[in-house]
Amino acid sequence: MLGASYAAELPFDGDFDARAYAARRLWRAMNGRAPGPAFHQLSKHRRERLSAAIRALDGHSAGGSYRVIAEALFGKKRVPDRAWKTHDLRNRTIRLVHAGLALMRGGYRKILRPGRRDE
Repeated sequence: MLGASYAAELPFDGDFDARAYAARRLWRAMNGRAPGPAFHQLSKHRRERLSAAIRALDGHSAGGSYRVIAEALFGKKRVPDRAWKTHDLRNRTIRLVHAGLALMRGGYRKILRPGRRDE
């Protein structure tokens, strides 16, 4: 970094606070300092759901059926041999795949903007 010069462009938009905070954390890390706390924290439940949604998306993208995805997420023992079409884990798996698809299509940006309702 000796002799290098860097700049950050921060538009004055609705995300300015988050961008400025991130820029400051980046500057601190680039200068060998601890970046400090994140702008916001996701709850444990939210992190686990996002992780499951991404795993479900991976399974779906690889061509896995909802049953196969459910077995990978929840364990083969929890997925019933009968009554699969009406089982709660099937519905939950479908919702997770849809959540993963929404994240892939740009919904991940909402994770960075907690509390905003204008999107």
